[in-house]
Amino acid sequence: MARALRALAQLMGWACVLIGVFHVLLGNAAIPGAGSAGTTVDSWGRFMGASFVGYGLAWLWVARQRPVPARAVRWLAGVFLLGGAGRLLSLALHGWPQWFQIPLTAIELGLPPVFFWLADAEERALRSSAETTSAGR
Repeated sequence: MARALRALAQLMGWACVLIGVFHVLLGNAAIPGAGSAGTTVDSWGRFMGASFVGYGLAWLWVARQRPVPARAVRWLAGVFLLGGAGRLLSLALHGWPQWFQIPLTAIELGLPPVFFWLADAEERALRSSAETTSAGR
């Protein structure tokens, strides 16, 4: 499970970095259904793309730690879950978005519980290994 946590954190990090760069470079064109949203939304989208790059870099930093810090994983997963909750709020207030936003919402709501479950996998494995080693002496 520790290996799955590290791999999933790396995948999350690289996906967020690439998506963020895509938004910085393309602005409104990167958002399905927002091509004619105007300069204000374009500026906001590019800024948020840069923020998403930073979020992805945080995931990559977490994935490089030994052990992967459970607290950081939970915080980052919580931020992702909050994004999914924001999409649900938007759906409730304004109706259904462009179709591509629906699978993104499902990912944003479905993936955080997996991270919460796996968050302390490496820390637990190291504790178990240390206990086994000290018990064997």
